[in-house]
Amino acid sequence: MVPNWITQRAMMSPHRTALRFEGEAWTYEQLNEISQHYARKLATLGIERGSRIAIYAPSTPSIIHMMLACMQLQCEMVLLNLRLSPYELAYQIDDANVDAILTDDTLCEKLPETTVAVYRISAIESTAETSLQMDDTWDEQATMTIMYTSGTTGFPKGVRQTVGNHVAVATASLYNTGLRDDDAWLCTMPLFHISGFSMLVKCLVQGVRLDLYQKFDEAVVATELINGTVTHMSAVAVTLERLLTELEARDAVVSPKFQMILAGGGPVPESYLLRGFERGIQTAQTYGMTETSSQVATLSSKDALRKIGSAGQPLFFNHLRIDGAQKPGDVGEICVKSAQVTPGYIGRFAEHQSTTEGWLHTGDVGYLDDEGYLYVVDRRSDLIISGGENIYPAEIENVLAAHPAIKEVGVCGLDSDEWGQVPAAFIVAKNEAQCAELEAYCNERLAHYKVPKSFHIVKQLPRNGSNKLMRRYLKDLL
Repeated sequence: MVPNWITQRAMMSPHRTALRFEGEAWTYEQLNEISQHYARKLATLGIERGSRIAIYAPSTPSIIHMMLACMQLQCEMVLLNLRLSPYELAYQIDDANVDAILTDDTLCEKLPETTVAVYRISAIESTAETSLQMDDTWDEQATMTIMYTSGTTGFPKGVRQTVGNHVAVATASLYNTGLRDDDAWLCTMPLFHISGFSMLVKCLVQGVRLDLYQKFDEAVVATELINGTVTHMSAVAVTLERLLTELEARDAVVSPKFQMILAGGGPVPESYLLRGFERGIQTAQTYGMTETSSQVATLSSKDALRKIGSAGQPLFFNHLRIDGAQKPGDVGEICVKSAQVTPGYIGRFAEHQSTTEGWLHTGDVGYLDDEGYLYVVDRRSDLIISGGENIYPAEIENVLAAHPAIKEVGVCGLDSDEWGQVPAAFIVAKNEAQCAELEAYCNERLAHYKVPKSFHIVKQLPRNGSNKLMRRYLKDLL
């Protein structure tokens, strides 16, 4: 058992600022009161302890209030990505078998038709309260969040993250970054992503402030860093580059109060690190995934230039190994053993084991050098990383293969100056004329960032002796 983070934090630091958003601020005592207030309203709507609730809302205080209310009720929260199409949302809602959906009023029309009860946040606010006693402790093994990650089969997997997983992340992060009274995290990452949600958890457990933004705005973020109003933030390569460009345009450096940017979602170009140092930014590259509930390895800022290209060493309580490696530098599959690793999945993949003998086989390829620093050679052999978003070719192929004009299809990533990579589709057509409809077809069924940016008609796809598609040779067809 672990203490109820919300009530415990309110007791320990009631008057400390917990959350800031667009000029408003809430203390930990206020967040505790608000969370209990909404928990009693959710109880009136029939949401009970242990219910599985989907949350579909932008990153505003309202979603945090709902998340905290669900934590008070010890519900399992299925966090839905706002960028998904109704087709993809329908799959996740059905696969998760949710009891209810909590949604922002502005997003109701984007939800697919469903028999599941949908509650608008405005309607919840006007609901009466049911008498309810909040628990002082939570079960460490209980599932707190479920986030879907694209699967190599073409079907997204619902990854469980427990109370204990999130505690382990917050603790490992604390050992890595330390803790100061004036610490504050700037959060532009969506809260439905593990990077955004783990930031919220860190602040709750560590008792520091979260400055929340609905989206990344380089001008606003640059001003915050120059003024020294925050100490940490997370970014992906594409947003880091936009921030650096803004700082360079102003010929500005950030405040010495700002400690670091945690950079994930794929490798950070060496030029970005060097440009960051010129602007006073320490960048710590990280490695992690949804199944590890956030980062499991991080490159310290002191090693940023000495170990360029590395994702660093495992955080405290985490273990990394390279499957089959006999010596430093041997390349193989990255395996993780940690209290942060998911205990498993739900729905279609509920019977799929997440670990083998305690080790999570990530599917990522990399190596450890002679000092134990991790280098990621390829984030899964076929994975496309576009603007920090993970895209599996099989998921796009699964959609396109259902189109009547397509005989065969293969998808790979092409280099992009703006996004790092973008998906491209290679098609053996039954009817080339109908292929003009493919972009519209994909737009109906896929999140915008997953829609191929180019479609190429080819005579045949590269395959090996067992007729397996060899995606790494698709680029050769151009």
